[in-house]
Amino acid sequence: MTKQRVTQLALAVCGLAFLILGAAQGGYQTTMAKAVRICMECIGIG
Repeated sequence: MTKQRVTQLALAVCGLAFLILGAAQGGYQTTMAKAVRICMECIGIG
């Protein structure tokens, strides 16, 4: 494996770990609530 490939793999693993950590802490619920609120404001409902 080249040094570049190892770096890419390490960054991918870190990204996946942070994604899982955020989902485990409920971050997706906050993000979804904000997205729905913004969408409702755009179409004039909220």
